Amino acid sequence: MSLNIKIIAPDKTVWDAKAEEIILPSSTGQLGILTGHAPLLTALDIGVMRVRIQKEWIPIVLLGGFAEIESNEVIILVNGAEEIADINLEKSKVLLETAQQTLQDAKTNKDKIEATQNIRKARARVQAITMGKES
Repeated sequence: MSLNIKIIAPDKTVWDAKAEEIILPSSTGQLGILTGHAPLLTALDIGVMRVRIQKEWIPIVLLGGFAEIESNEVIILVNGAEEIADINLEKSKVLLETAQQTLQDAKTNKDKIEATQNIRKARARVQAITMGKES
């Protein structure tokens, strides 16, 4: 038995596949989902979702959203999602450094919040690439 997983961003369906297990970056921490999981609706944070297909783990960056789990169906509605094939490690590292510097230089709360979000996105990208190289 497997999970049917769909990741839907505003402009496209990013992922539509079956898997044995997923780990979601929920707003309260990492959330593991296996077949037979109880129905659940949860908010998702910016972070890396990991999908296990057979013995391989596939990382996907999620940029916040919601997940609904019911009857081995996992529907994930996100603000954005990125597969590791679409992520450049060096560019992500530069963006992380830039965002960290922007946070240090930020004067207003709005600038601090925006820089913090950019740091979280860049960290998730770097983490996903690193995970992808390990599998």
